[in-house]
Amino acid sequence: MATDTLQEAAVERVTAIATVMGTGLPELTGTLHKVLAETIEELQGDQLIVEMLGASIESNLETVAHILRYGIDVDKVSTPSAAEEYARRLAQRGVAPLALVRAYRLGQQQVLDWAFDELAKDSDQAVALAAARIVMDTTFRYIDRISEQVVTAYESERVRWLANRNTVRRAMIEELLRGDPVDLATAEGALSYRLRQHHLGVVLWSTSRSAGDENLRQLERLLQQAAAAAGCSGQPLFVPRDRSTGWGWIPLGRTRAAITMDSDEEGEHWIAIGSPAAGADGFRVTHLEALRAQQVALAGRDRAHRVTAFTDPQVRAAAMLAADLEGTRRLVWNALGALAADTETAARLRETLQVFLAEKGSFLATAERIHLHKNTVKYRIDKALEERGRPLDDERLELELALVACRWLAGSVLVPASP
Repeated sequence: MATDTLQEAAVERVTAIATVMGTGLPELTGTLHKVLAETIEELQGDQLIVEMLGASIESNLETVAHILRYGIDVDKVSTPSAAEEYARRLAQRGVAPLALVRAYRLGQQQVLDWAFDELAKDSDQAVALAAARIVMDTTFRYIDRISEQVVTAYESERVRWLANRNTVRRAMIEELLRGDPVDLATAEGALSYRLRQHHLGVVLWSTSRSAGDENLRQLERLLQQAAAAAGCSGQPLFVPRDRSTGWGWIPLGRTRAAITMDSDEEGEHWIAIGSPAAGADGFRVTHLEALRAQQVALAGRDRAHRVTAFTDPQVRAAAMLAADLEGTRRLVWNALGALAADTETAARLRETLQVFLAEKGSFLATAERIHLHKNTVKYRIDKALEERGRPLDDERLELELALVACRWLAGSVLVPASP
């Protein structure tokens, strides 16, 4: 058979195949729908998305059938509206675009299998082969073009959706933190977070010079670590405040779990933690406590702890002292005298004196706690009181507050050492 004649016969056969495809569209759509819904795990469990997948498949098959039947130029074809809407819905639900592209590849395979089965019935194999090449080339170019368009639609919708969702989320959080009355169901929908439970508020920040996006990723990972330390099984809520700061809430369910995290002395990422609290009001209170714990850490400057928890009684006291640093400096200087010097020697004496007061004046208990000989403890206490210039019980409350301030707010309240 001449080449031109073969090509004409192949085109006629493709037209016939496309006609059959159009006639059997519901059956072919059902087959593809079942295969894709069962194969792509990301789509399972969401009935609306699965239904929209069916509409997307039908509209794409109909378009392919028209292209093959009428010889339409693939480069002039636009994405069917149902397929574009399906891509946008996947973006809104956070389904990875890989699931979107994979559906088109699997769909193409199913269509080709169906078409080849139809062509295998032909007696003229040369015509069947030429027709198969046309179908394969056309479907490939269609999938290449349409998958690019739907991914673009997906990405645009994802950016828009996240921006809109973050705007709504921030507005809702501001209402909750102001203590405004809110509808709990509406608030939970906006935040994708359950308010009717116990929460643990955290504030996270970075002193790293890394790019903002990388800083936020690191802070979100730190929040996940804190959630794991609290035994949290749900997804914590993370809200960026700027390029180096984030707010977070860890869902605790019905428990009031304590949290213990390693407070290493190295690193560029910091966390302040509130106390467990319940309900919408607890959502606000635990956050405010985390902010106060952060204030303590910031006042401590480079000597602050990497993890600062408001559940520590000393942190709660330090938070009140940090609210008036000028007054706290005067308190420290008046209560400690030379013991307020920013030196390693004074720091050792202050630490020993603070433990001594906590152990109710027991030299033995203090020695056991800080792993020193009892005589060494006695020497340090005597030296500390000598530096202070006053007896232990002289204005005892101010002495204890000053020691707390020195421990947690060191960088802001200590007297600089003399040159």
